[in-house]
Amino acid sequence: MLMSLYWGLPCFLFLMGIFVFVSNRKHLLSMLLSLEYIVLSKNKFLFIFLNLMDYSSFFSMMFLTFSVCEGALGLSILVSMIRTHGNDYFQSFNILQC
Repeated sequence: MLMSLYWGLPCFLFLMGIFVFVSNRKHLLSMLLSLEYIVLSKNKFLFIFLNLMDYSSFFSMMFLTFSVCEGALGLSILVSMIRTHGNDYFQSFNILQC
């Protein structure tokens, strides 16, 4: 019972993050938040897997570092988009414009 909770909870969190990412495509900020939620659930899954296999937590900390860098990059893209276009709607953003 406890093992199914260990493996089931991160999988459920990952699937819910994917569902929110697919269903909500209006604002860039909500998409970035759902991507961070997916990364957080993957980090929880990786931490549980490494603890069950008796590995050190170094790999989990390295993955957490990369996810923080990914979040900072996404926020910088969001800020530059708001500065150039005035909002974060995908409807007003045209990829063909420079």
